[in-house]
Amino acid sequence: MAKRQDTKKFFENLSGAGKSIGVLTSGGDAQGMNAAVRAVVRMGIYVGAKVYFVHEGYQGMVDGGDNIEEASWESVSSMLQVGGTVIGSARCKEFRSHEGRLKAAHHLVQRDITNLCVIGGDGSLTGANLFREEWSGLLEELVQQGLIDEKAAQNNSELHIVGMVGSIDNDFCGTDMTIGTDSALHRIIEVVDAIMTTAQSHQRTFVLEVMGRHCGYLALVSALACGADWVLIPEMPPEDGWEEQMCQKLSESRSRGSRLNIIIVAEGAIDRQGKAITVNNVKDNRADKKRLNIIIVAEGAIDSHNKPITTDHIKELVVSCLGFDTRVTILGHVQRGGTPSAFDRILASRMGVEAVLALLEASASTPACVVSLCGNQAVRLPLMECVQMTQDVQKAMDEKNFEEAVRLRGRSFENNLNTYKLLSYRKADSELPNEEDELPYNSSFNVAVLNVGAPAAGMNAAVRSAVRVGITEGHKMFAVNDGFEGFYKGQIKEIKWGDVGGWTGQGGSILGTKRTLPAKHLDKIAEQIRIHNINALLVIGGFEAFLGVMELSAAREKYNEFCVPMVMVPATVSNNIPGSDLSIGADTALNAITDTCDRIKQSASGTKRRVFIIETMGGYCGYLASVGGLAAGADAVYIYEEPFDIRDLQSNVEHLTEKMKTGIQRGLVLRNENSNENFTTDFIYQLYSEEGKGVFDCRKNVLGHMQQGGAPSPFDRNFGTKIAAKAIQWISRKLKESYKEGKVFANTEDTACLLGMRRRAMVFQPVVQLKDQTDFVHRIPKEQWWLKLRPLMKILAKYKTSYDVSDSGQLEHVTRVRPKKVD
Repeated sequence: MAKRQDTKKFFENLSGAGKSIGVLTSGGDAQGMNAAVRAVVRMGIYVGAKVYFVHEGYQGMVDGGDNIEEASWESVSSMLQVGGTVIGSARCKEFRSHEGRLKAAHHLVQRDITNLCVIGGDGSLTGANLFREEWSGLLEELVQQGLIDEKAAQNNSELHIVGMVGSIDNDFCGTDMTIGTDSALHRIIEVVDAIMTTAQSHQRTFVLEVMGRHCGYLALVSALACGADWVLIPEMPPEDGWEEQMCQKLSESRSRGSRLNIIIVAEGAIDRQGKAITVNNVKDNRADKKRLNIIIVAEGAIDSHNKPITTDHIKELVVSCLGFDTRVTILGHVQRGGTPSAFDRILASRMGVEAVLALLEASASTPACVVSLCGNQAVRLPLMECVQMTQDVQKAMDEKNFEEAVRLRGRSFENNLNTYKLLSYRKADSELPNEEDELPYNSSFNVAVLNVGAPAAGMNAAVRSAVRVGITEGHKMFAVNDGFEGFYKGQIKEIKWGDVGGWTGQGGSILGTKRTLPAKHLDKIAEQIRIHNINALLVIGGFEAFLGVMELSAAREKYNEFCVPMVMVPATVSNNIPGSDLSIGADTALNAITDTCDRIKQSASGTKRRVFIIETMGGYCGYLASVGGLAAGADAVYIYEEPFDIRDLQSNVEHLTEKMKTGIQRGLVLRNENSNENFTTDFIYQLYSEEGKGVFDCRKNVLGHMQQGGAPSPFDRNFGTKIAAKAIQWISRKLKESYKEGKVFANTEDTACLLGMRRRAMVFQPVVQLKDQTDFVHRIPKEQWWLKLRPLMKILAKYKTSYDVSDSGQLEHVTRVRPKKVD
C-alpha cells in the first residue's frame, strides 16, 4: 500500500482548464447514480473543465449527436434525491464490436473528451478499460479514414478512465459497498417490516423474491437486518441434511414462543454437490403454533436441471409439505427504485469528487482505476485488478471452493457471514458449559448488558446480537433496565435467547435508557455486581456511556467489583463519541433528515423561489448537520466546530441570492442546534428573510426528536449486530485471560475499552487513552474526520474553498491475502 504524503496537498493546484470530462451511467440502474453524476459535473466545472453528459450509456457514445451534451451547473440541480439515472442507461451490443468503439472514439474526439467517468457494473467498467487500451489504435484508424486530422489525434492522444461501481448487488470486489446497495436494502427491509406487521395477525407463510443474480450479499445482510432464522446463499452451501436441521430450528423457535420465522434464499443458492436447493425434503411441521413464516427467494434460482425455481413453485412446495397458508410477494424492481438513502447519496458524492481528482492527476502511465470504499475511506484501486478478482469469485464458485469465494468477496462480506454464523446457532443445553468446572474455557461467566444515554435506533439490534452471541459463547447474559440508574436500583435479570426475538427492527431502547452517570452510586452498583456475580459489562450508548465506563474504570482502585472486563459500544444519533468514526443510530437520523429535507423542498414546488432554514440535533457536534447537508444538497451548514460570524452569514445570503437569480428555485440551509448561542435559528431565518426580499422568501423548520425515532435503517441494524458480536467475543477473550484462582480480576487499561471504527478497521481502545482526544465541555472529540467532507459540500454548493486531498492521489492495490486478525 502506498504511503500517505506527510505534507498537506490541496486540489487547487490541480487545474481542469482545457480538459473535457464525459460522464455516463451504464448497465443496470442503481439509486445514487444521479448523486454521482451531480458530483462529477459540479466538481469538474469547479476545477475549470468542461463536463459532458453521455446519455444512454455506451449507446449514446456510439450514436453521438445530441446524446453527448455539455452539462451546466444548473442542469444537475434537484437530481440528488432522484432514483435511477436521469441521463439514461442502456445495454449496448454495438460497443462490444470494434466498429462500435471506433464510432464512439470519433464522437469523443470531436468534443476533445479524453477523460471518461463510467458509473456501472464490472461489465461496463471492463468495456471502458478495453476502450482505453485500444484508444491509440482507434485514433490511427480515424486519421487513416480521414475522419480526424493528425492534430486532433495528437491533442487527444491519451484516454483516461475512472470508474465508480453502481450496482445494487454489491458484487464487485475491492469495495466494501457499491452505489445503490444500501438503498436496495432499505426497500427490502421496508417490505419485510410491513409484511411482519400484517402477518402477525394470521397463521401464514410469506414467500418473498429478492434480487442478486450471482451474489448473496443482499440476502445475507437482509437476513442480519431482519433477524432471519435461516439464509441460503451461493457462497455458503449448506451441509447434507440441511432440510431437517432447518425444520428442527424452526420448530425449536416456535416451541420457545416465537411468533415469527424468516428464511431467506439467495438466487443461485446451491448445496455442497452444486445442486440448486429445493424444499422437497422439508418435513410436515403443522402441529407447531408459530403464526408466521417468511421465505425470501432471490430471482433466477434454479434447480438441478437448470429449471427456474419460481415463487409459485416454492409456494406449492410449502403448501404440500407443511400445509401452511402461503402468500407470494415479488419485490422485483422495487429494489432498484425509490429515492436513494442518505448513505448512497454521501457515498456517491464522495466518489464523484474523488473520480474527478483521479482524472486530473492521471498520466499516460496511470492504469484505469476504480474509486472504492474501504472502511470509512475513499480509495483508488486499479480497475482490472478488481475485475479480475470479481471473475475469480465466480471461478472459485464453479470449482466449489466456497471458502476462497467468500475470502475474495472481501472483508465486508466475510464479516457479515461470520456474524450470521455466530447468531444462527443456538447451543443445546447439553452443550453449554458446566458451572462446576473451573476451567476458564468452560466457565459460565455472567455478562451484563445495558443501554446508557439517549435512545438511538439500532440499540436493540446490538443488544439482541450481544445476548445471542454471549449465550453461544457459553455465558449467562443479564439485562440491566434503565442504564446505570436501573443498575444501582437492582433492575437486573437474566435474559435468554428467545427474549430478544424480533428486536432487530425495533426503534428506541427496549431495555430502557437513562443519562444517569454511575459516579454518585458506585457503592450500590458494586453491591449489585456482587449480588448477581457480574463478570463483565457491555455498555451500549452515547457520551454518558463513555463517561460511565471511564468512571467505573477509575473506581477500580477502591472497588474490586469493577475489576472486570468492560467495553463500550457507541450508540448515539449525534455521532460525538471519541475513538469512533461512526455510531449506531446516526445513519437512521441522517435518513430522517434527508427524507424531511426532500419533502420540505418538494412542498414548495410550483411556488416562487424559496429558502428553507432547518435546525438539526447533535448538541455541539455538527455531524448530522454537515453530513445531512451533503446528502440533502444544502447551500450552507452552520456548526459549532467551524466558527462563523455576521460577515459569513451575509456572504452566504449574497451567494444564495445570486444563485436564485439563475434557474435554481430552492435553497437549503442547515443549522446545528448549538452552533452559536447568538445566531439562533430564528435569527438566521429573519436575516435571510430580510436580505432575500424580492428574490426569495424563507421558511424554517426544527426537526427535533423525530431524528431519534423510527425503525432503524438497514445500516444501523447491521452495524449494531456486527459491532456487538465483536464486543462479546472480546469480552470472552478478556474473561479467559483474567480468570485466575477461581475468579475474574481485570484492572489493566486494556480491559476497559471502547470499540469503534477508525478509518478502515474496528479497534478496541482503552477509554483512559481517549481522554486526551476528548473535549469534555462540549462533549465532542477534539478531531473529527467528517470535517474533511465540509469543503466537498461547499464545492457542490458552488463556493470557492480549500480542499485537503492529502488522503487522495495514491493508487493502491487489491489485497488478496490479508494478515491474520489482530485486536
